[in-house]
Amino acid sequence: MKQKQTFTDTIAAQVAEFRPTFDAQIGPALAEVFALEQEELRRAGIPKGIARVGDTLPEALVYDDRGRPVPLREVLGAAAAIIVFYRGGWCPYCSIALQTYQRELSPLAETFGTRLIAISPQDPGIAGDMAHEKGLFLPLYSDASNALASRLGIVTTPGPEATLARIALGVDVAGSNMGRTPRLPFPTVVVADATGTIRFIDVQVDYTNRTETSDIIDALVAL
Repeated sequence: MKQKQTFTDTIAAQVAEFRPTFDAQIGPALAEVFALEQEELRRAGIPKGIARVGDTLPEALVYDDRGRPVPLREVLGAAAAIIVFYRGGWCPYCSIALQTYQRELSPLAETFGTRLIAISPQDPGIAGDMAHEKGLFLPLYSDASNALASRLGIVTTPGPEATLARIALGVDVAGSNMGRTPRLPFPTVVVADATGTIRFIDVQVDYTNRTETSDIIDALVAL
């Protein structure tokens, strides 16, 4: 089963429409800082040692919306899973992606009997409040100090200039994260089968880019 998707539905198209307005709102100085950050991330490329297709999802604790630790295997149960790693509710590109996945993937995941969850390093209360503001009802879990993301090899540390630029916008990344760490996961989508074996993993080093729903659906159908 595959949804027909036009270019205007893609996350890339939504980002292309959103970005000029966002850059105008934050001003040219901050926009240049973030553009340089994105260029550096693209130049560095995908890090070595990331999880690969065929690997088993690592054992890890994640935290539910009440801050209770739950083993990842218990969250997923005996079902295939789509796991979306996002940076935090403060990231507008994450919001675009999550809203798209909620709209386009949630019904399919239910049809396939597949778990669809999103994971960030944010404190559960902060993540939940931001999700509520944006109308998100996807199951959200928190990865304290990026423990799970680190085991998958998908963690990065923003540079000082970008960190200060976000603080200027009122975003305290470290202060909102569990463990008070400034580190963030690369936006990543993992599709795992019912045994916990990774069948698809897509890591986006430039956080303005995201895995398109059509690629996730293809991976789901291939299970």
